[in-house]
Amino acid sequence: MSWPRIRRGSLPIAVLAMGLVFCAAACSGELEVTVTSSPDPTATPSPTPTPTPAPELTVEDLVSSAAQQLAAMSSAMFDMIDESESGAEFFGTTFKSMEAEVANPDSFRMLVSVVAPGLGFVKIEMLGVGDQAFMKFSEDAPWTPLPADQVPFNFRGVGLTLGDVLAELTDPVIAGREEIMGTAVIRIDGSIVSEDLSSLITEADPGHAITLSLWIDETTHELQQMAIAGRLYDEDAPETVRLLTFTLNAPVDIQLPDIASGP
Repeated sequence: MSWPRIRRGSLPIAVLAMGLVFCAAACSGELEVTVTSSPDPTATPSPTPTPTPAPELTVEDLVSSAAQQLAAMSSAMFDMIDESESGAEFFGTTFKSMEAEVANPDSFRMLVSVVAPGLGFVKIEMLGVGDQAFMKFSEDAPWTPLPADQVPFNFRGVGLTLGDVLAELTDPVIAGREEIMGTAVIRIDGSIVSEDLSSLITEADPGHAITLSLWIDETTHELQQMAIAGRLYDEDAPETVRLLTFTLNAPVDIQLPDIASGP
């Protein structure tokens, strides 16, 4: 028997065709087809959540927070100047400036620069711890006892006292944002009367309108400066401005003098 003759060139095509058939059969179980549907143009997209901003502090919040910082302080250093050089009074002399440091509950030291009649420019130093206080009228003078009721400032619990003064502020408004020694502060202006300060400045005369300005740290809410504009004493000029600058919780070391050893 003779095999049919295969025409030259037809075998490779047949083999290729059969290979394709077998490949299609073998691959048909593994091939996956992914169909992506087009977005529905009529669907409403979900809104992106908007973060809720923190409520902005009110002027009352800022004053209250500053008062709390004062009440909690352990110590402080501060300066006071007669900013307008109007001749503010101090112990019968003309006040120029003061440097002071205080520590809770009842320690203080202050150095006051004044112009005294017949003496010119002098520095008065006072310090006290507890119920004892001393004073000297110049750098070379001896220390002498100072009755507690003659200390011109009430430094006992001064943080709470300052906080009480801030609580008396009426019609406070935010006057603007400023910078003090590189610190961003918020300025608040309000009104008090001179007797509102008598718990701090013991001999303040009553009945005088005062503009009280506060510079409060924008981040920590610590009181940085306070300006007392107006008369504290009847003899003050109307344009008198006493400017105080504070450093809260500064390290201080206040010791009573050894008066037995002389000046």
